[in-house]
Amino acid sequence: MTENHLSGVDTRHLTPQERVARGKAARADAPRSSHAEFVPPPKRTDPVEIIEKQSATRVPELVPIRYARMSEAPFRFYRGAASIMAADLAETPRSGFRVQCCGDAHMLNFRLLASPERHLMFDINDFDETLPGPWEWDVKRLSASFVIAGRANGFSTKERASVVRAAVESYRERMRAFAGLSNLEVWYTRFDADELQQQFAPLLSAGTRDRFDKARERARAHDTLQVFDKLTHFVDGSRRIAPDPPLLVRLQDLLPDTQRGELEKLLGRLIERYSQTLQTDRRFLLESYRVADMARKVVGVGSVGTRCWIILLLGKDDEDPLFLQAKEADESVLAPYVGSSTFATQGERVVAGQRLMQATSDIFLGWEHVTGIDGRQRDFYVRQLRDWKGIAVAESMSPKRMALFGRLCGATLARAHARSGDRIAIAAYLGGGDAFDRALVTFAELYADQNEKDHQALVDAIQTGRVPAEAV
Repeated sequence: MTENHLSGVDTRHLTPQERVARGKAARADAPRSSHAEFVPPPKRTDPVEIIEKQSATRVPELVPIRYARMSEAPFRFYRGAASIMAADLAETPRSGFRVQCCGDAHMLNFRLLASPERHLMFDINDFDETLPGPWEWDVKRLSASFVIAGRANGFSTKERASVVRAAVESYRERMRAFAGLSNLEVWYTRFDADELQQQFAPLLSAGTRDRFDKARERARAHDTLQVFDKLTHFVDGSRRIAPDPPLLVRLQDLLPDTQRGELEKLLGRLIERYSQTLQTDRRFLLESYRVADMARKVVGVGSVGTRCWIILLLGKDDEDPLFLQAKEADESVLAPYVGSSTFATQGERVVAGQRLMQATSDIFLGWEHVTGIDGRQRDFYVRQLRDWKGIAVAESMSPKRMALFGRLCGATLARAHARSGDRIAIAAYLGGGDAFDRALVTFAELYADQNEKDHQALVDAIQTGRVPAEAV
C-alpha cells in the first residue's frame, strides 16, 4: 500500500529530498505547536447521544453492561469512547499526511502477542476502528490515555507530562530513524520481547526486570490450552463451553430449538467460508479441526453489545483444541471524518488494517460477510480467541514504569505508521526538536479534562434513567 492509496497523493517517485521538503512545508499550514489546541466547539454533539447511536445496532440486552463498564471510571469510559474522540479530533489541526490508523490507539491496546514462529512480540492489538487517516490522531489518542491513566494513579502534573513526553519523543525519534531505513528494513522491523528486555536493560531496575519476566511468563501461559481449561467442562463425557451468563452463553441456551439450529448452521458456514480468506496452508490446518461447540461472549468495554461468537474446535482428539472468535465488524468511527473504507466489507477492512500495521499477525486472521437469522447482513472478522496475550496493568505502574511503557508504545506506533505512510515527510515535519512533544503534553491534559466531563455526563444519564446500566 502506498500513500497514493491512503491520501490520493502519489509520492512513489519523489526523491527523499522532495519528501523532506513536503514535510517541512506542512509546518506552515499546521505548526507543530498548534497540536496543543483543543477547544470543544459550541455545538459539540452530546457524548451520550454518540454512545446511544452506536448502541442502537447492538444486542439490546447487552447494552446496559456496556454503559455500566464505561461508567466505572474515566479511563474505562475512554476505552469505550473512540467514536466521541474521533468527532473531536476531526476539528483539530493536521499536517496532511495520512497513514493506516489504528483508530483506537490507547495504551492498553499495546500488548504482548505471539508470532506464528512462536516468538513473544510487543505490538498493537485492537483494530476494530482501523482506517487510513491523519497520523496525529493515533498519537493524540495514545497521549491522552497516559494522562487519564496517570490521573487515576495519582500522578502529579509534572509526572504525567514526563510520561507523555516519553511516548511522543519515542514516536518522533523512531519515525526519524525509520526515515533513514530502506523500505524492506522498515517492513522487517519488529519488537521481540526478549530483545526489548536487552535493549531497555540499562533503564530497568531489578524490580522492573522481574515484573517484565513475570509478564512474559503470564503471556505465554495465556494460550489456547489455558483458555480451554478455563472456558470448558465435560458434559456427558464431551468437552463443552462452560456457560457464565450473561457474559458467556452457549448457543443452545440462547435461542429456541428452531432458531438455534439455524444459527448453528450459519456459524458453521461462516467458519467454512471464512477459511477461504486464509493462506492455503493455514486453510489446510483449519480443515483438520471439527466444530464442537459455540457461544456468545461479551468482550472488552467499547465492544460490549457487538455480536461476538466463540467457536470451540477440536483436532486429533477432545484434548486438542482451537478457539476461534468471530466478532462483528461495523464501520470505523473514523469513517465520517476521513471517508469510508475502500474494502467491500468491514471485516476485510479490519483484517487488512491489522496485517498492514502489525509486524506479524494471527495465522487464523480472516473475515466473512453473512446474512443473520434476522435477515440482516453483517460483517465479521475471525481470529484465535487467545494466543500468548499479555496486557499491561496501568493501575500498578509508577510514573517511571509508565514512561518506559510509553516509550515502547510510541516506538511501536511509529513502526506501524512507517509501514503505510510517508515516513520521510512525517519525520521532517516532526523535526529534531521537541515542539510537537510539548504540544501533545498540553493537548493530552486538555482532552483528559474533556473526557472527565463526558464520563460524568454518562454517569448522570444513568442516574436519571436516560440510559440503563447493569454491572456484571
